[in-house]
Amino acid sequence: MNRVKSVMLLTLLSVILMAIGGVVGGRSGAFTMLLISFAMNFYTYWNCDKMALRAYNAQPLSESDVPELYQLVRELTEKAHMPMPRLYVIPTDVPNAFATGRNENHAAVAVTEGILSMLDRDELAGVLSHELSHIRHRDTLIMTLAASIATAISYIANAAQWLAIFGGARDEEGRSSNPIALLVTIVVAPLAATLIQLALSRSREFMADASGAAISGKPLALASALLKLDAYAHHKVMADATPATSGLFIINPLAGAGGVANLFSTHPSTEERVEKLREIAAQMHSF
Repeated sequence: MNRVKSVMLLTLLSVILMAIGGVVGGRSGAFTMLLISFAMNFYTYWNCDKMALRAYNAQPLSESDVPELYQLVRELTEKAHMPMPRLYVIPTDVPNAFATGRNENHAAVAVTEGILSMLDRDELAGVLSHELSHIRHRDTLIMTLAASIATAISYIANAAQWLAIFGGARDEEGRSSNPIALLVTIVVAPLAATLIQLALSRSREFMADASGAAISGKPLALASALLKLDAYAHHKVMADATPATSGLFIINPLAGAGGVANLFSTHPSTEERVEKLREIAAQMHSF
């Protein structure tokens, strides 16, 4: 069911991309956006891990660099019956983590320098289990696809804003764009893309929390980690973090930005996530 929902929402994002292409450039614009959408999806499928890691200057980690981290991830992947992902570190003191890759055999987990120094072993195990769950359910591929299309929509909406200022665009027959449609493109299309990303990301965070808690066996340790990461995220915003890619992280890296960034957060509230994890812990202890 979640897979069908994800396909439908990604298709809707592609339709929005085609629609704003049609507003800006007529039928040829819509067709161009259709081709761009196919090309972006194809490219993202094969390169989503490289795109996400490059965006945050993540550097590869060898086992000799962090033997304890490798040992922990190896223990968790064995419990989950998954292959070992590649490990990366993001050079920032802001504690956070994300997973990326098109499937279990082509996956990577990136952790920040800050998270390695802040969390204890059980808390880190909870975070890593959460990320392994994202890999298992291909959430990372889906969210990177959504981020790529949403970014394209934002760029075109910005271009449409300049077109509106300088008199609007013309289609292949020389007709001017409908000013109302142009206004909708500028305002509504990016908002709709954000809401779709939000719908995709929020449900998958709850699923990854529950599945991650099952892998680590310690839902309260994950809850503790989430509270620590959330408190720091509200204190300091991660450099280079963008709304389009914030959904990749276990905690919204823009939580401290305030304003619209919080209003349209890709993550459910940390309090709600912690409450659900406490319910899972209570169920575990009841057996």
